[in-house]
Amino acid sequence: MSYDYPYLSPHQSRRQEPTQWQMELASAIESIFAKGAQTLDELIDGLNASRVRPLDGGAWTADKYTKLMRDLDA
Repeated sequence: MSYDYPYLSPHQSRRQEPTQWQMELASAIESIFAKGAQTLDELIDGLNASRVRPLDGGAWTADKYTKLMRDLDA
């Protein structure tokens, strides 16, 4: 007998499948943290050095990033 533990699912709050852009952003964020980033400023610097641009095409800022994370319920 097998029991699925839904509360252990990393995608339990997902409303839809992520877009290609969201997957690229997630990969960039993981890479930046893997390289040692620990602060929001380091993350933003890493994102600006990556090929992943915000949806509006501008540069990443702390405000833009935190608003996006709120909008994504991340």
